[in-house]
Amino acid sequence: MTNVAVFAAVFVTLYVAHSVGDHWVQTSEQAIEKGSPGWRGRLADARHVLGLTVTKLVALTLVVTVLDVPVTAVGLAAGLTVDAVSHWWADRRTTLFRLAKLCRKTEFYNLGTAAHEHAPVTVKGTVAAHLGTGAYALDQSFHHAFLLVAALLIAAL
Repeated sequence: MTNVAVFAAVFVTLYVAHSVGDHWVQTSEQAIEKGSPGWRGRLADARHVLGLTVTKLVALTLVVTVLDVPVTAVGLAAGLTVDAVSHWWADRRTTLFRLAKLCRKTEFYNLGTAAHEHAPVTVKGTVAAHLGTGAYALDQSFHHAFLLVAALLIAAL
């Protein structure tokens, strides 16, 4: 199996496991608390990232075993560590907001929230329900970028 095929199998697996871990495995408490200041938020974020990383490891183990994908323990450790650390960092929320501000993406970050100047409103003028925010889109795209890095590390090491 070529490195390209290993990369493809690993990336697809990480992508799917990321979605499951970020949306199904993460608890409501973790989702609410992970951006809180201090140790309360840090620990909630760590619990979320632990569940997410276990989800990715289980999915990778299944795919690697069933498809006989040649990966090394070093590659797996490096890829999953980079992914976990980057995920924890972004999910502290203030960090990702600062990055968005630095990249001049604050308006997009606030899209879909009451903080945005063009926030959707109901006929009565209250904030309308919506299917996502700019913050969520930037969060997920940040995670996807590090899934790419993780898959490259796993395939190459």
